[in-house]
Order: sequence, then C-alpha cells, then structure tokens
Amino acid sequence: MTVVQEYFTNFNKTQFTTELIAWFLREQRDLPWRRTKNPYHIWISEIMLQQTRVDTVIPYYERFTKRFPTPHDLAEADQSEVLKHWEGLGYYSRVKNLQIAVQEVVEKYDGIVPDEKELFSQLKGVGPYTTGAVLSIAYGQAEPAVDGNVMRVLSRVLGIYEDIAAPKTRKLFEAAVYQLIDPADPSSFNQGLMELGAMVCTPKSPMCGLCPVQDVCFAYDRNAQEELPVKTKKGKTQIIPYDALVYEADGKIAIEQRAETGLLAGMWQYPLREAEEDRNGTLVGHVRHIFSHRIWEIAVYRVTEQPDQTVLVDQETYAKHPVSVAQMKIDRLLKGEI
Repeated sequence: MTVVQEYFTNFNKTQFTTELIAWFLREQRDLPWRRTKNPYHIWISEIMLQQTRVDTVIPYYERFTKRFPTPHDLAEADQSEVLKHWEGLGYYSRVKNLQIAVQEVVEKYDGIVPDEKELFSQLKGVGPYTTGAVLSIAYGQAEPAVDGNVMRVLSRVLGIYEDIAAPKTRKLFEAAVYQLIDPADPSSFNQGLMELGAMVCTPKSPMCGLCPVQDVCFAYDRNAQEELPVKTKKGKTQIIPYDALVYEADGKIAIEQRAETGLLAGMWQYPLREAEEDRNGTLVGHVRHIFSHRIWEIAVYRVTEQPDQTVLVDQETYAKHPVSVAQMKIDRLLKGEI
C-alpha cells in the first residue's frame, strides 16, 4: 500500500466524486472562461487567476481575449501593449512568460496549444497546476490541477495533516487526485474541487451545511475544520520605504522605466528613490502597496528639479505606458481620490 492509499481506507471514492460533480454542474458560477473549451483562452484565464480574485479577473479576461483572440495575435503583439492590457493585475512576469510561451506555440506547433503533458508543461511559466487545469478542462484529460483551494478541500476531506506549504506535499495531493478523478469528466471534477474550496470549504468558517461531500469528510466528522489544512507561517514581511518624486513642466511629467529584470520589470513610474528624512520637495501624501513578500511605504513629493534618468512625456503618451498598481495609487493620490 502506498502512502496516499492509506488515506482511502474505508473511504467511498465513488460517492465523493459523484456528489462533487453533481454539485458543481448544479451550482457553478457563470464565468466567461467556463463558456469555452478553447485551450488558449482557458490558459489565459488560469494565468490571470493565480493569486487574483475572480471578480477582478473577469473584465481583464474579456478585454485581453478580445484584443488577443488567438495565439498568433498575442505572439505578434508589442510587449508594451500586452503589459498595458495586463495593467493592474500585478505579477507582470506572468504575462511576459505567457507571451514567450505563446510565441513558442506559434513557432513550434502552428498556434495549436499542445495537448501532450510533456510538451505543454515545458512551456515558459507553465507549472504543474496550469498543466493540469488546461489539459483537464480544455482537453478532457484526467490530470490533477492542485492549487490552494484543492489542497484545503482534500486535507479536510481525507484528514491529511501534512504541511501544505512544503513543496513535496503537492505530490501527495496530486496522487490523491489521481485516485479520485473521474476519467469521464475530469473537467467538472477539477473545477468542482476548486469551486468547493472557493465558495464553501473556505479558509475560515467553512459552510459545511452546504457541502455536498460532508458525509465522507474527515474534518466534518471530527469537528477538525479549523485544524486543517496545516500550513507553516511565512517569515516576517519586509517593509521598504521609498520616496516617489513627481516633476511636472510644460504639461509634461517625468517618468522612468524599471529594469528589464526583477520586480515590476519594464514598467513605468514616477522615479522611486530611497527614502530621505530631509527630502527637498513638497510632501503630497503617502501610499502603501503590499506585495506577496514585501511592503512598499511610499512618500510622494512634488519636486522642482527633473530627477536623473527620467524622460518627460505628455499625458497622452503616459497613458499608453504600462504602469503598476503602486503607480496607479500614486496617480489617485495626486488627483485627490485617496
């Protein structure tokens, strides 16, 4: 008996899978990427949904797929335009990797997203979750798509006390999905697990009374919902103070482009400098922006001298440049909106 099989002793796999899929088909949210089997569009949605709320993604997905409806459209687009259509979603390396991967799909596979696991998983930015999601939803293959929602659901249902923050634990959950997935409808199974985690089996105060699989749930039977999943806490978040320097002259503003590598690579912004106690300028206010691993505390100053390594652009030109959410917050502060 393998390690994963131990969790299925006296567990009714058929009941779990049948009830989960029936619930999903009955209760699923109407989302635009669920109205298609286009693997390219599903791929886009899965990349956008990483670490981003569904409600936030919907308008971005609709605009993005309208502007870049085929892999050829995205592959041939200028990166700055692609970033502009992604502007506000954050984690910009995701869309850069997506464009590079789609360019490879166009070059090697004539614009057809590969349906072979080995080929698709080797594309830039494509990890095990994206591979499983696209292959199961678009191509009907019985492959696991394990994200945080799925690990939370299965840890509670099966009583898995392994630390879900440990990379090796994902393999255990993938093995569990292989045991449970319905080969006749892997799309509904995987999406059902994700939907259950998002809507019912939530991190805090799960709504067990609405759960279609409570009869076979380890945590529900033992009142252990708050114990699972087990997850080690992240280290202390780094707080970084910056000064943003706003220089305007003749209706133009000074901006700079970030480096082509690293955080927010290639994005445009008011020049950010290390915070100084005696900054020469007029303080406008403060902006706080939280990343997954750090926090920027930005003091915004109007200055009278153009900062080094900046270019002056008019508002029309500025509006065409891709900028980060942190930059958008500074703009809102300058307009008195926050």
